[in-house]
Amino acid sequence: MSDKPVTLAAVTGAHGVTGEVRLKLFGEGVEALKPHKSFTALGSGATLTLAKIRSDNKGGAIARFAEVTDRTAAEQLRGTALSVSRETLPALDEGEFYFSDLLGLAVVTDAGDPVGRVCAVENFGATDIVEIEKPDGKKFMVPLTPQAVPEWDRERLIVAAGFVD
Repeated sequence: MSDKPVTLAAVTGAHGVTGEVRLKLFGEGVEALKPHKSFTALGSGATLTLAKIRSDNKGGAIARFAEVTDRTAAEQLRGTALSVSRETLPALDEGEFYFSDLLGLAVVTDAGDPVGRVCAVENFGATDIVEIEKPDGKKFMVPLTPQAVPEWDRERLIVAAGFVD
């Protein structure tokens, strides 16, 4: 288990004139954010205290933080990732993981050849997708399926050679 903070949402902009913000969610929806009373704003390290949160009915959320009192302050948060300490999250069941566990992992082929590092994990609806950055800066994506990614651990992610770009 990593001790890195886990990003649960990001501010996409202001909502209204009273300091509310729109959030893009990276977890299991609004309900996953409600148990957390505060978030760390990555970049500045500031703590934001959650005063209120609700669904925007579009897959995101609208939140009010005690420290943000007007639209100008809300707009200044645009692009801010909101994270929590890993220890505040629920325990995982067998086979479950947080996307953040994969970020930065070294990637090798099933033959042991180095490929690059995991730079992102996405889900566009069908399955989770791992984005891998090669040493030359080029990126490619691999589905997070047993055929393409037979295994990973805390140190590396193994990709079947046929899926390497």
